[in-house]
Amino acid sequence: TQGLQTTSNVIGQITLANFVNPAGLHSMGDNLFSITNASGDAIVGNPDSQGLGKLRQGFLELSNVRLVEEMTDLITAQRAYEANSKSIQTADAMLQTVNSLKR
Repeated sequence: TQGLQTTSNVIGQITLANFVNPAGLHSMGDNLFSITNASGDAIVGNPDSQGLGKLRQGFLELSNVRLVEEMTDLITAQRAYEANSKSIQTADAMLQTVNSLKR
């Protein structure tokens, strides 16, 4: 059998950036962000250094969403909404009763 011969040449290094306050970045849309005073300056480095994470070729990233936790949070939010709605309905009924007593 003939083996496949390949050569590789390094043509560049991917640089990653982190921020003291990533939530302070300004979203420009399409997954683009810009630096603001709130975000601080970019901390730039190579992958696998300074806590910037790793880059791996040929790997598939799994979902970072915990479905059970998200569904539980959704149910909790729905129940809170229903409770608030019921409170508003009860307050409205009480005001209607008070108004009818005045007449």
